[in-house]
Amino acid sequence: MHKFRDRMSSITDSAAAHLHLDGVESLSRSHTPIHFSRQSTPQPPASPIELLRSHVHPFPALPLALADPKKDILRYFDSFSSAKVLLIGDSSHGTSEFYAFRAALTRYMIEHHGYNIVACEADWPDSESIDRYVRRRPGPGPRATIESEAEARRAGREPSFMRFPRWMWRNKETHDFVEWLRCWNKGKDMKKEAIGFYGLDLYSMGSSMRAVIAYLEEVDKDMADIARRCYSRLLEWSEDPHEYGLETLVSSGKGFKGYEDDVVEVLKNMLRKRLEYERVKWDGEEFHGGEQNARLVKDAEHYYKAMYYARDESWNLRDTHMFQTLQRILDHRGSHSKAIVWAHNSHIGDARATSMGWSADEINVGQLCKEAYGKKALAIGCLGYTGKVAAAKRWDGDMSVMHVKPALPNSYERLMHDTGIRNFVLDLRTKHCDKALREALLEKRLERFIGVIYAPTTERQSHYSFAVLPEQLDGIVYFDETQEVGALEVHQPPGPLEFDETWPFGL
Repeated sequence: MHKFRDRMSSITDSAAAHLHLDGVESLSRSHTPIHFSRQSTPQPPASPIELLRSHVHPFPALPLALADPKKDILRYFDSFSSAKVLLIGDSSHGTSEFYAFRAALTRYMIEHHGYNIVACEADWPDSESIDRYVRRRPGPGPRATIESEAEARRAGREPSFMRFPRWMWRNKETHDFVEWLRCWNKGKDMKKEAIGFYGLDLYSMGSSMRAVIAYLEEVDKDMADIARRCYSRLLEWSEDPHEYGLETLVSSGKGFKGYEDDVVEVLKNMLRKRLEYERVKWDGEEFHGGEQNARLVKDAEHYYKAMYYARDESWNLRDTHMFQTLQRILDHRGSHSKAIVWAHNSHIGDARATSMGWSADEINVGQLCKEAYGKKALAIGCLGYTGKVAAAKRWDGDMSVMHVKPALPNSYERLMHDTGIRNFVLDLRTKHCDKALREALLEKRLERFIGVIYAPTTERQSHYSFAVLPEQLDGIVYFDETQEVGALEVHQPPGPLEFDETWPFGL
């Protein structure tokens, strides 16, 4: 046992001596001192605010950003140009910065990336009158720009977008874009090269019926008489279409089911004679408008009946109509067409990532585009923290300039405000957004939606919904403080109430 201990001691001493000599030799060669480090303390993960500060792309006040010759704020979205459908949304229908940025990005995408369609959350007949103006279309039908009533009368034009809410499209921001578009289209082939302006919504049942009859008067007077007869009874309800829907509900037991068969007959007659009508004149452009008006009447008749059965069904009918209208426009403009959609965030963001889809089984244009076009459909939303907004206090009321309350705690807008960065853009797509930041933003939070009515006294109930932002939108533009749109007028003449447009407060 003693011999074993002595042997082990000898081996240990020898090894120590060897290591010591090696160490001295190593030091003599490198002259590098040996340092002993303590184990570092793990750093806590960065907060969402810190991550935002590190990864957003700030920009100065919007007029300065748009005046920058480099156009950094617009070039930031160059990679979005791969989309066949680019949806650009606003979180209110009365905010100047949202409209001005959207118009500027649309101009940029037209100039540099070949988009040839601008499709808006607006009535088809009014939008078609703008399209006739900006593309200098031949043929019958009114032409219009965004201008005051007095200016329109002096120019011999019908004013456009006169129903509530007028300021939604009758504003300086839209006027400037429409006039730019007319200049851009000058000298371009009306059908192949010029950029078109279209409406997607379905609230023009009466004016669309009259437009169908007017078109048929030009191409087939006998068919115009048939359409006039088919539409005659429904036209009596055109000023109060929600009353028509109510009547079909309360009188269904008495055998009144509405006039669906009549409006379908008009559409079938037009489609049956499509080739004949398209050959008559105007290279198919006027037929496309007439067909769309006839489809709108059919969908609107169904919509006004459905609104009294279930809110989600009427919302879904409306957004499905908008999506199908968009698809028909894309088909009409050819296989290489690319569209930019202007609508509220509640329409262009993916409903599957919001309370709309989770609790109400509602779909929207954004979801339908994602399902149809996959990565070729991208959505950019504008968000704001506080400022001023053009809105009404009640449906059909005059426009007011109202103060927007600071965003609520636990909202995305409050999170962005807390960065201290006044304006920024952010790409939310996987592989484009910092992974840690995107994961932080995947936490469900409140998001604000202001339509054409603003009710600050019931802010939380009226204007907020839960969302998962990176799954709802592909990119955002954030403004800490905003101003109201430059409305052409504030007075709103009385018009029919559209009950379903009031959730949440006129989207």
